[in-house]
Amino acid sequence: MTAHFTADDVIMSVTRLTHAQLGRYVETDLVRPQNAGNGLFYRAVDIARLELLCDLAEDLDLDEHAVGVVIALVDQLHGARQELMTLATVIEALPADLRSRIAVEMRQV
Repeated sequence: MTAHFTADDVIMSVTRLTHAQLGRYVETDLVRPQNAGNGLFYRAVDIARLELLCDLAEDLDLDEHAVGVVIALVDQLHGARQELMTLATVIEALPADLRSRIAVEMRQV
């Protein structure tokens, strides 16, 4: 079961984060809390993302636009990694002769 955190829980966990910053990150879609019917809740992955946002904004002194660009790149990299893992799983399930042909072709690229 996934743990759910309130905004107050998040602020207590991410000590450099203010309610105003959290609101801006939600408004700009940098963090996407879930709606549980009785309000918004955050997951552990959201807390990790907020830690990263604070690191980028405070430690690297990036403005909100730059933070958005960096996070978009991180998201793209994560998506590409997931696709590569899926492709590797599919290739691994192929017959040995096809895997060998793919390996040969990859070496030639």
